[in-house]
Amino acid sequence: MIYTIIWIFVNVLIVGLFLYSKLLPYKDRLDQRYKSTFDFFSKIFNPILNFLRGIFKPAQVGSGLSVDMSQIVLLIVLLVLLSIRRF
Repeated sequence: MIYTIIWIFVNVLIVGLFLYSKLLPYKDRLDQRYKSTFDFFSKIFNPILNFLRGIFKPAQVGSGLSVDMSQIVLLIVLLVLLSIRRF
């Protein structure tokens, strides 16, 4: 029972991380209904991502183009949590 609740919570965090990363450049243009959801996930992810950005620098993937590694690392951590059978 508790595993199922944690599994659902981690899945919601993964979807939230995806939406957060896609909507971050457009956060000022969000409707109020979606802005409150974005702000909820922002409160969760901002501290974690700021901490991870201090450890993992962006990876250069092209001329003037880089990938935020903190989001990828957080995604990997969440996926590893999903793969664990018992917490």
